Amino acid sequence: MNERVPPPPPEEGGRILDESLNDALSRRYLAYALSTITQRALPDVRDGLKPVHRRLLYAMRLLRLDPQTSAKKSARVVGDVIGKYHPHGDVAVYDALVRLAQDFAQRYPLIDGQGNFGNIDGDNAAAMRYTECRLTEAAQLLLEGIDEDAVDLRPTYDGEEEEPVVLPAGFPNLLANGSSGIAVGMATSIPPHNAAELIDACLLLLKNPKATTADLVAIVQGPDFPTGGVIVEPAASLLETYETGRGGVRTRARWIKEDTGRGGYRIIVTEVPYQVKKADLVEQLASLLENKKAPLLGDVRDESAEDIRLVIEPRARNVEPEVLMESLFKLSDLETRFPVNMNVLTGRGAPMVMGLKSALQAFLDHRREVLIRRAKFRLAKIEARLHILEGMLIVFLNLDEVIRIVRFEDEPKAKLISTFALTDIQAEAILNTRLRQLARLEEMELRREHDELSKERDGLQGVLESETQQWRLIGVGLRDALKIVGRHTKVGARRSTFDVPPEIDAGAALEALVAREPITVIVSERGWIRAAKGRIEDPQSLSFKEGDKLAFAVPAETTDKLLLFASDGRFFTLPCDKLPSARGQGEPLRLMIDLDDKVAILAVFPAKPGRMRLLASKAGYGFLMDEEEALAFRKAGKQVLNVDGEGAALCLEAPGDHVAVIGDNGKILIFPIAELPTMPRGKGVKLQSYREGGLRDALVFNAAEGAGWTDSGGRKRAWAEWREWVGKRASAGRLAPRGFAANRRFSPG
Repeated sequence: MNERVPPPPPEEGGRILDESLNDALSRRYLAYALSTITQRALPDVRDGLKPVHRRLLYAMRLLRLDPQTSAKKSARVVGDVIGKYHPHGDVAVYDALVRLAQDFAQRYPLIDGQGNFGNIDGDNAAAMRYTECRLTEAAQLLLEGIDEDAVDLRPTYDGEEEEPVVLPAGFPNLLANGSSGIAVGMATSIPPHNAAELIDACLLLLKNPKATTADLVAIVQGPDFPTGGVIVEPAASLLETYETGRGGVRTRARWIKEDTGRGGYRIIVTEVPYQVKKADLVEQLASLLENKKAPLLGDVRDESAEDIRLVIEPRARNVEPEVLMESLFKLSDLETRFPVNMNVLTGRGAPMVMGLKSALQAFLDHRREVLIRRAKFRLAKIEARLHILEGMLIVFLNLDEVIRIVRFEDEPKAKLISTFALTDIQAEAILNTRLRQLARLEEMELRREHDELSKERDGLQGVLESETQQWRLIGVGLRDALKIVGRHTKVGARRSTFDVPPEIDAGAALEALVAREPITVIVSERGWIRAAKGRIEDPQSLSFKEGDKLAFAVPAETTDKLLLFASDGRFFTLPCDKLPSARGQGEPLRLMIDLDDKVAILAVFPAKPGRMRLLASKAGYGFLMDEEEALAFRKAGKQVLNVDGEGAALCLEAPGDHVAVIGDNGKILIFPIAELPTMPRGKGVKLQSYREGGLRDALVFNAAEGAGWTDSGGRKRAWAEWREWVGKRASAGRLAPRGFAANRRFSPG
């Protein structure tokens, strides 16, 4: 395949380039995408930084803003960064600086900010002319050795300065502080971790390079968020996340129960999930309370000062605190899921998703390269100093002659070189030394320094020749880093803990708050529903809108869940305590559930888990179902019976051992109910065959009690000969007996 060659640039002075729009857009968009991926959105696996953060730290080092020095205005730092290294807006650079200084955003802040740098409520930092900053000790670890040729430098955007390609990185900052960003076609999301655990994992890899991810996860159990919280992600899920580099971490707010006396209590939230703004969380909880979407919640208020103190009060004393919190975890940002996508730039600048072991190994490989480069740099310095010391020793042995040459010779440098066989560098060093210092040279001091440097040179050469010594020194450096980020330090102790969420039935707790009272659910033919207190003995006393009348009057209780079966095979669930009062005409069902005007309600009854129902379609297919399978609090309902366009025919309680079905053709078939399958949903099996029409009605009864029907006058008729209609399921059956109801139903309707 021939690669398309871009057209040559226009001649000098020309401004028109003949090129197809498709080629021009493709090439320019590709350049933009690569720039976004490599220069903006993805961090480097070696130091865990993006270019803007790396430039900030480097500029602050050149400004000598060390932890021991006084801070300088943030505007000064931002000005240096955008003027020398990062040709972007000052707002973007200052936002990056602020984030590096926020202890609730960075697990190990790299900038020590003085002034208003924002807060966990989401308030912005003060303008950069008001705040000051300097580096932290953790940032110094990342920069340590940068003046010793530890990393490559490249020209800045204008070629006037140089900037580091990557920082030496004295600890695994990528995983310690985490990172997030969105590029073109890819994104990254890495949670922060405990640096001491990461260093221990690195030491394990140094000791046993074949250690598995499971071995590392035994040390690095999971993320360690700067805002703390409780991680409830299963251990198996975390292991898979660290194996693949993709997954998620569920984190909950930390809370305690505070007794208020007389059996009352309140919940105090002391830590919120990472990246959740406390003010937004309070507003969210207040909205749930106002909109009555959190029925167990009584009140919420923010009493925070320096520390977080979010007060949550239950609706009633009999609500268990665990039940209350579990319900709020499901409804609010008191529980969040932090996505994990460890997409980083490798040492070659290519994006790649890495697991825990790969990321730590890449960091260790980088530390080895830094160690070798620093050793070579130091070795070159030692060699140069030893060379000069050897010249100084020659001077000491012939000091008077050297002083005479320096004082009286016209060309002392050439004379020194020829007289004592010195090199140009040695002669230049001697001439640059004052006569007074030459006269005070001491042989013992020169030889002591020479011996010490020679010993150090031999040690460095041994390090460069031995890979084992290199890895050992890397381990020593990592242990030294623990003095700054270890568990005993102010920032090093683990903040996030791990727990298994309790199995709580929030629905049962909600029901406990509802007073158990008898009601009668009234549904009209036009689909209006209401709940009257008590039992209605005479339905004729009920009033309806003009042209409407009673369809169902169902006895129930306020704690029940009402099931409505529609002709399209769907079940809808409504809590009885939420039904409109019977003081008026009620409310249309179609405002509560998604019910089309062409769909009718065939059955209304309170759900009783364990009770069986016979569902059947007009086409003559059906099955048995536990009523619990029909429960679903979705407005769209739950599709249970597949009707294939024919529509549903019936939904009957099935307490017996035989089923009698009758078709539109007037034929009846009886068979044992055991021949019907029990299913949660589906089409079912064929009950009766029809040449024309479909299923009209059915009856479930016990053989010991016998069967019968109710005529149009309301009289119950016994059916002594019902066994003559017993046949094989799915057969046609026999015509109904003489005197059977004219509407061809077992009950009037």
